[in-house]
Amino acid sequence: MTDLSRLQGFANHAVTALEGRFFRPPLPEGYVARPRLCERLSAGLSGRLLLISAPAGFGKSSLAVEFCQSLPDQWQNLWLGLSQRDSDPGRFLERLLSGLQQFFPQLGGQALGLLKMRQRHQPFAFEEWLDSLLDELGMHLMLSKPLLLVLDDYHLVQGPVLDRCLQFLLNHLPAGMIVMVTSRQRPDWHLARLRLSRQLLELSEQDLRLTDDESLAVLDQHSSSLTEEALHTLLQRSEGWVAGLRFWLLAAAEAGSNTLTQELNGGEGLIRDYLLEEVIDCLPADVQAFLYETACLERFCSALCNAARDSHDSAEMLNFLQAHQVFLVPLDESGRWFRYHHLFSDLLRARAGTSVAPQQRRLHLNACRWFSEQGLLDEAIEQALRAGHLDVAANLVQNLSEEQLLAEQNVGMLLRWKMDLPDSLLVSTPRLIVLYAWALGLACQLDAAEELGNHLSRFLPAPSATAQKSMLAQWLALSGIIARGRGDSETAHRYCSEALVSLPQKRYGQRLLCLSTLANLAIAEGDLWRARALNREALELAQRVANPLFEALAHYDRARTLHARGEALRSLDEVRQGLRRLNGLSSQRLYAVRARLTLYEGYLLVQLLQPDAGRARLNAGLAEARACRDISVLIGHCVIAGLEGREGRFAEAFAELAEAERLMHIWDVPPVYYLAMITLAKCELWLAQGRIDLADAWLLRLGQTYGGDHPAAAPECLPQMPQHIELLSAMLDTIQGRTEQSVQRLTQLEERAQHMGAGLLGLNAMNQHILLALDMADRPKAQRLLERSFQAATGGAVLPFLSLIRKYPDWLREQLLKRPACRLVEYLLSQLPPGTGKDMPCVRDVSEPSACHSNDSLSARELGVLQLIAQGCSNQEISERLFISLHTVKTHASHINSKLGVERRTQAVAKAQELGLFKTV
Repeated sequence: MTDLSRLQGFANHAVTALEGRFFRPPLPEGYVARPRLCERLSAGLSGRLLLISAPAGFGKSSLAVEFCQSLPDQWQNLWLGLSQRDSDPGRFLERLLSGLQQFFPQLGGQALGLLKMRQRHQPFAFEEWLDSLLDELGMHLMLSKPLLLVLDDYHLVQGPVLDRCLQFLLNHLPAGMIVMVTSRQRPDWHLARLRLSRQLLELSEQDLRLTDDESLAVLDQHSSSLTEEALHTLLQRSEGWVAGLRFWLLAAAEAGSNTLTQELNGGEGLIRDYLLEEVIDCLPADVQAFLYETACLERFCSALCNAARDSHDSAEMLNFLQAHQVFLVPLDESGRWFRYHHLFSDLLRARAGTSVAPQQRRLHLNACRWFSEQGLLDEAIEQALRAGHLDVAANLVQNLSEEQLLAEQNVGMLLRWKMDLPDSLLVSTPRLIVLYAWALGLACQLDAAEELGNHLSRFLPAPSATAQKSMLAQWLALSGIIARGRGDSETAHRYCSEALVSLPQKRYGQRLLCLSTLANLAIAEGDLWRARALNREALELAQRVANPLFEALAHYDRARTLHARGEALRSLDEVRQGLRRLNGLSSQRLYAVRARLTLYEGYLLVQLLQPDAGRARLNAGLAEARACRDISVLIGHCVIAGLEGREGRFAEAFAELAEAERLMHIWDVPPVYYLAMITLAKCELWLAQGRIDLADAWLLRLGQTYGGDHPAAAPECLPQMPQHIELLSAMLDTIQGRTEQSVQRLTQLEERAQHMGAGLLGLNAMNQHILLALDMADRPKAQRLLERSFQAATGGAVLPFLSLIRKYPDWLREQLLKRPACRLVEYLLSQLPPGTGKDMPCVRDVSEPSACHSNDSLSARELGVLQLIAQGCSNQEISERLFISLHTVKTHASHINSKLGVERRTQAVAKAQELGLFKTV
């Protein structure tokens, strides 16, 4: 080889080596694109700095690569993959200048010589050197060909001198150049100043967490082989950490299976090795010790850590962990409370092992004292149990008030404590007996609740007459709730009524539950007016004691009564009032009443023919209800099953009911609570499937149980069970050709509904009757029934029209177009499929149905009153039919006369007919 060829070869090798130092790596195999984040980064190209800061394994570098690949063609890109060797400022700046010279070969010849001549042990004016280089760089940059400089893994080189250099670079960055930085810790720069001047776009750990859809894309075909529960657990524990999911995939591949062979755990396998090597072993010894000490705490703040550790440096430790992005998850916006990433805490606890058990017991006891001083008794009790001090835990449980337990109704927590406390402690004081008996009663474990409640007799006679009266009243209230659960309506009514007379005023929680139980019994007995009065009394009591949880519970009970009367829109408003009352409560805590309200909101949205919005709320409510161990999950699963059945997805519908039944078994709930309700839902599905034999057999059994001379009491979750059985039985009669029997059932149901004021029940019966009349080609009768049905639907419940919409859309459209325009008509027209014979009228966008009203006159409620006036109803009858007070009826009547410019009822009716506001029957 000649000297020339050797020289050319050396030069080529030098160029290749130089280019390799600025090589942008390709995206890893199986990478899931994240266009939403690239779009956000693109919005920052008008500034100076794009900062991607997150812990190890969150895909910072990969996102930077994807963003560089997505840049428009005119953009130039310089990638500096940094290592610890680049922590020397001179070496870093030399690399930076070499990289820039790839784009601008004439840049910085003299500057590079100055760097090479410097001595490391002597000071060097880096900022002065940068100032000169940036001036020269500004003459080469062009706005038409901007340059993106990427500093990947900046945390490896971070130091005081280099931080100042980069801060100077950002402050004097010439036009046409932008810097992107990926780092495990936020650089010590004046980021607030950059953000204020809109020169910074920052993505943090919270931004980089994978969404559920992105996580499923990472798992790819593996997700299809997992059960729904296993997949949910995998996504929940990974918390959007892409490295955790990829390590699970590697473990699955090594096992030769696509199934989840073990739970995702940070203390085992590849995840453990990665976290140890990349995170924990790189930390100072005192920080590592802090991690292992605090790993046993579910959540923590600096004050708690100081108290638990008997130290004063916890704030500094937490600041260090935040600055260095060590898998610390904030729990509030103020930055006070934190927890560790699930997989990170797995590793810390596993590595701490049994060697620190005595130290951890002391730490838990210290934490118990701190929580108790802060008034956080539930967490104090948890810490006492973990410390092994059962007597301390029992004493703390006694400090819980019955009102706190009954308001939150998160009985799962109390029952969990019960498992750790010996029976001798549970029956050692009347307060413990009462608390745990209530917890068991609310958990539907009726026999255990009654057995524990009977232990109160050991403490009789009480030390004083007042104490004895209070104890007996609490026993009556508890016994009334237990009797309602067992279906013994008479005993429940007697005990709850007696308890309301004798309970002290301070036991407002038990008084409210008695009122709630009596209102539920009133609905089951068909006395909706009495139920309304009891609801109002409960709400007034809750408002007097200013307890938001009890107020929300009272709104929930009122919503159920209103819905039974067919007032779907007012019911929805009541639910949302209850949810607004809970707005000030912590989103981190679980509340059964919030779960119930959310579930019922979903149920009502389904009634308003908004299935997608309803399903979303039902799923949200189910998650919280399950966590609280609340029986309201029955409502959620049954409503979702109905949704699936109406769309023909019967396998999914029966799966929902099976899940509800599985939960009831696990929670040891007596069948009287749920079996009939689930069976009734199955009967509706069987009828839709054409499995008439099954529906016939089970409807007969249900009818025998909840009908006849000695019927069983309707379950708490479905107090109108007998009427729903009759509705399905009428449908069965129709299918089996027993038309006269079906008509008779439906007519009786309509009459009973009118007598009870049960508008929803009557509306269901009328619409089923309309279908039957149309099947028999009796259109005049169908039209008369539809007229009555419209009047019953003024409360907004439109789901009963769904079968009519699907089976006879053209007939219904014809009837609707004959009616005066109003929101209810328009809403139903919007639900109809495209017409086949007539052009559709222009229909306003209506999100929810309401009663018909003219643009300039009457409200929905006023029109409802006027329609009943037209039927000849007295004020008292209108009050009962519309579920409003007599005074409110008179007020509405006065407003109606004023708006229509009349003086008497008959004139108001005539004026309304003239304006076409409604048609009389």
